[in-house]
Amino acid sequence: SIATSITQHRTNRLSQDNQRPSFFRHLPAWLGVGIGTLIAHLPWRCYRPLSWIIARLMRLLMRRRGRIARTNIRLCFPELSAAGQESLWRRNFDSTAFSLFEFIRGWWGPLSRREQNTQITGYDTLLAAQRRGKGVLLISPHLTTLEIANQILGNRIGMAAMYRPMKSPVLEWSIKQGRLRHGQAMFARDELRPALRYLKSGGIIWLAPDQETRRGDSVFVPFFGRPAWSLTSVHQMAKLTGAAVLPFFHERLPEGGYHLEIQPALSDFPGEDAGQDTARVMAAFEAMIRRCPEQYLWMHARFKRQPDGKNPY
Repeated sequence: SIATSITQHRTNRLSQDNQRPSFFRHLPAWLGVGIGTLIAHLPWRCYRPLSWIIARLMRLLMRRRGRIARTNIRLCFPELSAAGQESLWRRNFDSTAFSLFEFIRGWWGPLSRREQNTQITGYDTLLAAQRRGKGVLLISPHLTTLEIANQILGNRIGMAAMYRPMKSPVLEWSIKQGRLRHGQAMFARDELRPALRYLKSGGIIWLAPDQETRRGDSVFVPFFGRPAWSLTSVHQMAKLTGAAVLPFFHERLPEGGYHLEIQPALSDFPGEDAGQDTARVMAAFEAMIRRCPEQYLWMHARFKRQPDGKNPY
């Protein structure tokens, strides 16, 4: 059962999860968590002016990431004029800066007001997929709303997520505890076996396999008309478990709320060819990103590895 799978996972991780890192040994990190907790309890109306300031500091100080974002936008939106690309680049920094407060709020603060201002479509689709009893993979690209969207949905239905652990033991411990307020389990990216057990027991797992990495099986597939080195993990996990694969779109609305959309399961998935399945996943991601391009993490060097060996960055 799902409960048994969660219990086994938590038992295996019990010693690590219960060992709160030493306060005095990691004093600077704990002070950072304390400041973050204070920020997480500020009124939501405070975040907009603060993010306005941070976005301008980010554009000034994060020169390398800024160049990567400019290059990605130029490569992916050649139809835009130079002024249009510049506008998208600036709006992307604004969205990324605001997402920092969404992350902090989700880790250490209350979400009740945001939940009231959230529109969820396709929820019945998710419930129907779960009733199959073979698990559900919710897949999203790295939209800047990914953290808060998953936590809002996690408060509606029991689910888990796969994630990349933090290097700081304090941040890893504290953020994981915060995420577990809204989810049943958190699986690090190297915890594949317990994640598969959870899926096979009928659980729901969210993951965002759209970033280039040297870990795991990957193939080149089209992404915004360019070859992108992409993980085949969705194909592999669905093949091993029989889980349904549902694209999960989420966006921040202009009036301040959120829209969460669970889309129908990918049909005839998985197929026999990992490359073709991965291309379908990336096509679904591209369609989502085009709906709110300013809310994607363009600072990631998505096209660093290319078949011809030429790095566009």
